[in-house]
Amino acid sequence: MVKSFKRTGVILLSLLLLLSLAACGSQPEQKESASESSSAGISSTGISSTGESQDTKVGTASEVPAETAAETSESAAEPEGPEAEADILVVYFSRTGEQYGVGEIDKGNTAIVADMIIDKTGADSFEILPEEDYYPYTYDELTDVAKQEQSENARPAYAGDVPDLTQYSTVFIGAPVWWGDWPMIMYTFFENNADALAGKTLIPFSTHAGSGLSGFDKKLSSACPGSTVGEGLAIAGTDAQNNQDSVRDTVNDWLTSFGY
Repeated sequence: MVKSFKRTGVILLSLLLLLSLAACGSQPEQKESASESSSAGISSTGISSTGESQDTKVGTASEVPAETAAETSESAAEPEGPEAEADILVVYFSRTGEQYGVGEIDKGNTAIVADMIIDKTGADSFEILPEEDYYPYTYDELTDVAKQEQSENARPAYAGDVPDLTQYSTVFIGAPVWWGDWPMIMYTFFENNADALAGKTLIPFSTHAGSGLSGFDKKLSSACPGSTVGEGLAIAGTDAQNNQDSVRDTVNDWLTSFGY
């Protein structure tokens, strides 16, 4: 009977030992399974199984050096090309209708040249428009009115408000030649803004029917004595209408002499 109990005890101990070994052998398999599951993606806390954060893997803005971020901001803020020339203004007076040598035109000769200057420099612009546009449409009648204004030393009013001139260092000023002089409406502009134009560089340009610049530079200097007057440019009205490629080359060469 005792032998029987001993045998039973040995069997039970053997079974317990086998169960214990089986349990120990199963634990590594569970850890390995858990490790494989973790490496398959990012946990809900944003940390991978390797210990790297999700932000580190994708390279967030917090990792960009402050100097680099500042340079990027400055680069985005600095304009390139014509937009950088924001301190230039083009002021011009121009007429459509019947013009000498070109017939009826939809865009004035001076306006064409002004647009070429704007295209090259990125300048702002202000067109001198009569407050009361009584100028005739036909050429002969227009010249009669221009002659009368000159003989009366008239100062026709212009429409609209002139831009804040304090923001410009250079002002291009253009008009057609009327009886060897600036149109009288331009003297209205000069006199109304003489103080604001003082200390600036003023560069005249004209369109004409054979009279060239007609002393626009000297007369501008007299009208705005506190300014520096640069070398002017004269363009024939027929060329402004019919030879624009050649005129553009001339305008660009002229502007290049000023550093534009």
